[in-house]
Order: sequence, then C-alpha cells, then structure tokens
Amino acid sequence: MEVQDIAKLALTALEDIKGKDIIEMDTSALTSLFQRMIVATGDSNRQVKALANNVAVTLKEAGVELVGTEGHESGEWVLVDAGDVVIHVMLPAVRDYYDLEQLWGGQKPSFTPVGGRPWQANT
Repeated sequence: MEVQDIAKLALTALEDIKGKDIIEMDTSALTSLFQRMIVATGDSNRQVKALANNVAVTLKEAGVELVGTEGHESGEWVLVDAGDVVIHVMLPAVRDYYDLEQLWGGQKPSFTPVGGRPWQANT
C-alpha cells in the first residue's frame, strides 16, 4: 500500500472519532525514518485512546502492518507507528508543550474546545 493511501486511511479514522486540529506533514525531505507525520488532538484521555485505537484498527483491517503503538496507558500522547506514516494523538496541553508542528515545519493549531475557552498554541 502506498504512503498516501496509509495516510488517507489514518486521517479518515481520526475524523471518524472527531479528532481535532488534524495536521498531515510531509517529512520525506527531513528524515529517512518516515515519510508522513499526522498529528491530532483529543479532548480527553479517553478520546485520545479511542482515536489512536481507531487508527490502529483501521490500518490493520486494510492490511497495514504496524511497527507498534505507545502511550495507551496514560492516554495523554499515543503514538501509532505504521512505518512510513507516524500518527501522534495528544491532549491539547501535551501537544502545545512538545510543539511537533514547529519542530517538523507544520502550522500551529488553535481551536475552541466544547464548552471551553478558545485555545491557541503559544508562539
């Protein structure tokens, strides 16, 4: 399966569980470890786990062999490694702290959580 197809499956799986501020970055010119990175935000530990689980299940059902997953215990940051596509699902505060978009050249997220105050990553 092509990298673009794997990324599209992961994006759809994240959207299905209402992932927020989903960003896909082409990292092929920056590293040889993977070609695409997807970052998404979940509103709670439970949603972060559900988002990552849906990605893993969707990719496995499509025949994509996963390298591994990490972070399910806490649910603050769950990583799904599909080889050429790496998916990070995080709580808003964790995403802001680690700032993967800045590190890898994407755009900073901003959003308004349900029932909450508007949130924007620090610059």
